[in-house]
Amino acid sequence: MSDAAPDVPAFARRRLPRPAELRELLRFRALELDPVRRRLDRALTIEDLRRIGRRTTPRAVFDYVDGAADGEVTAARNLDAFKEAVFVPESLNPVRDTDLSTVLFGQSIALPLVFAPTGYTRMMHHHGEIAVARVAARHGIPYALSTVGTTNAGQLRQAVPDGDNWFQLYLTNSRELNEELVDRAGQAGFSTLLLTIDTAVAGRRLKDVRHGLTIPPTLTPRTVLDMARFPLWCLNKLTTPPIGFASLESFPGSSADVAAMMFDPGLSYDDLRWLRAVWPGRLLVKGILRPSDAKRVVELGADGVVVSNHGGRQLDRTPSTLDALPAVRKAVGPDVTVLLDGGVRHGQDILAAVALGADVAMIGRAYLYGLMAGGERGVERALEILRDEYRRGLQLLGLDATRKISSRHVRKAVPSLED
Repeated sequence: MSDAAPDVPAFARRRLPRPAELRELLRFRALELDPVRRRLDRALTIEDLRRIGRRTTPRAVFDYVDGAADGEVTAARNLDAFKEAVFVPESLNPVRDTDLSTVLFGQSIALPLVFAPTGYTRMMHHHGEIAVARVAARHGIPYALSTVGTTNAGQLRQAVPDGDNWFQLYLTNSRELNEELVDRAGQAGFSTLLLTIDTAVAGRRLKDVRHGLTIPPTLTPRTVLDMARFPLWCLNKLTTPPIGFASLESFPGSSADVAAMMFDPGLSYDDLRWLRAVWPGRLLVKGILRPSDAKRVVELGADGVVVSNHGGRQLDRTPSTLDALPAVRKAVGPDVTVLLDGGVRHGQDILAAVALGADVAMIGRAYLYGLMAGGERGVERALEILRDEYRRGLQLLGLDATRKISSRHVRKAVPSLED
């Protein structure tokens, strides 16, 4: 087996491998018998979780999560904006010990991330909002429950008493119901209200219409047949309480009646004044893209704003949230809390958001992909992926703490959104 050429040095001549050398090379993973654990272990990115979720969930449900309004232009812009961000690292800074935490409303959270509110969450997995809130509480980040969630404020508080729970509020056209929703959030000990203002009317999500995933549902035969291909998903839905808007169960009427009152075209600054007067806790306004709107709501008493286009699920063809962020930050100044929502799929997206002016970023679809892929364990895996990507990005940027991120670390051509 040795080379015949006399000029080949001894260390490069062919020989048979020794058994110890083969053992070093041939190291196989232990067989994982749990199918959920097995598929989650293979997920290295949020996109991997998205692909798994598509395989484990009926198409109508997956499209409800993944889809957006009309031509889905805004949803794509949100993603593309992060891809266009250019990082400029510093050199020769020790980054052995990293501090991922940040301060939000005077309190430390584990990393600059909040779990955003999502509707109909038990449709993706029967554990729903409670699974998501548990992961958030375990890892020291806030979780926001939606008005159209499938768990109400009291149920969430009972299941996750130690979490920093927020409540996302749609102001309906019923003042009585609005007061009830606000009171329930207060009684459940929720720290923060998120008033969503970009839903004067419901956006038109064509995939949901074609699947019949409307309110009330009008499922097509094709949708029902597709759901039948996922017997475990069907079994979980049939053997757990019916899915509905848990926070609105006291409102008399059908689901269509609830939907008709949910989005109020008459929402105005007067409603914000009323809410500020009756809610003693922290108040954020979600759905801000214009700097002048951000400045006005802060003047009316909001404690901060969420730069958001509803993930592209309402008005299509709006600016990406990352592009809108710097001008909003400039308008409200350095001391007002600013969150970014929309398009975050990677830990480096969180870095970019913080560098361009956000105190924290929010995720919705990212953790829902994990929820579809593996329930609570899938949400845990989504957070683990994002945290590891964020830490690695921070270190490669030459920084050892979130507080050291600044605008000099990211370059981006941002369109002018000044009023």
